[in-house]
Amino acid sequence: MNSSSPARPTLSSSEWRLVLLLAAINFTHILDFVIVMPLGDQLREELLISPQQFGFVVSAYGIAAMIAGVLASTIVDHFDRKRTMLLSFAGFIASTLYCGLSPTYSHLVLARALAGCCGGVVASTVMAFIVDLIPEQRRGRAIGVVTSSFAFASTIGLPFGLYLANRVGQFGSPFIAITVLGIFVWVISAWRLPRLRPRISASHANAWSRLLYVATRPNHLRSFAFMLALVLSTFAIVPYIAAYLEANCGIARAYLPVIYGVAGVFTLVSLNVIGWLTDRFGARPVFTCCIVGAASMSLVITNLPPTTLGIAVVVTTLFMTVASGRVVPAQAMMLRSADPEHRGAFTSLNSAVSHLATGTGPILSGAIIGEEYPQGPLTHYWIAGAIAAGFGMLALILSYFLRPAPSVVVDANCERPTTNAECGTRSQGNSDQPTPCSLAAVPADHDADNPAA
Repeated sequence: MNSSSPARPTLSSSEWRLVLLLAAINFTHILDFVIVMPLGDQLREELLISPQQFGFVVSAYGIAAMIAGVLASTIVDHFDRKRTMLLSFAGFIASTLYCGLSPTYSHLVLARALAGCCGGVVASTVMAFIVDLIPEQRRGRAIGVVTSSFAFASTIGLPFGLYLANRVGQFGSPFIAITVLGIFVWVISAWRLPRLRPRISASHANAWSRLLYVATRPNHLRSFAFMLALVLSTFAIVPYIAAYLEANCGIARAYLPVIYGVAGVFTLVSLNVIGWLTDRFGARPVFTCCIVGAASMSLVITNLPPTTLGIAVVVTTLFMTVASGRVVPAQAMMLRSADPEHRGAFTSLNSAVSHLATGTGPILSGAIIGEEYPQGPLTHYWIAGAIAAGFGMLALILSYFLRPAPSVVVDANCERPTTNAECGTRSQGNSDQPTPCSLAAVPADHDADNPAA
């Protein structure tokens, strides 16, 4: 019997402060990313672009973020997390300002690519902070809170951004507002974010050889494939939802803030509930329920005929709730597969895979979706919905191949995951006797999705 006291089931006050700050950072860069999608029809009209060109506007961010994530993974563990965050966040703010001032389609694509380069590093650093400072017993709740920034972006940011765009009559106005918010969050981050020393060992000092090591670990490869399928199941259809509601379902542009606002409120509540359910019942059962629901709603929303505002609100809300809810248990399963010494590199690479999917998803859909006439109703959107549902089912299958990293341990004194090497001890086999520094090793075959295991 392990004599170490169990970690507290709820976040401490210091953990709450960290998680809320990370959520604010996440909110800012997520809002910058998602605000482009409901502006789809307005961009088509103002810049006179096709659905395929709009897909490239969305994809530029994701592809650039993927490239930046790969490059960052070679060096991120060599530097203090706070310094990495502040530098990349500052670049993101400048790029967002460029988006707001972009006069043409070409400038906008370039601005989105620059924002993606910096935003990709910001996203991976946020997750690295969580993995380094929040123990696994409370990580589901922490991920739920940070992931809730997507719901806040939908609840508060998207309606306000769409209102600004409609009121001012320019698609760039929401980006100017995000720039102002980003400066405020950056100042608080510079004041309150903790410093974390580099974690890389001398044995993996060469950046590119370490990248190859991290990228080829079996656990990591399974996680990357899982995340690729999961994100593709979302971004094969999400960028075109607003345009489809306007052009095909007869929903006026003035009502888009209402649709996204209601969906965001329900998503905000559900994400925190799903975070609790993940900690209570395990990640895989919760993920299975969410993925089946999301696949079903993908088919519904992409086949929606001309309809009323009420039905559009209900369908969009149900889709966003289950689609966003998948992320919490998915991240919990994925993060357990990371080798502790290479968490920063792993989260950077995994974020790069995620951004690759956000970049290729709209391109894939854009190659399928057409329009009856310039700036008219979209065609073949239902095919994109079927593809999205298929990727969702593939992610469910891949989730059963994920395994926790065998070297992860829980330090009952400092209450965060660590490794035996960090305290100079070794655990033998599956012994449940505490090590000299009160560490309990988690064996490789431990079923972390079953709380009773």
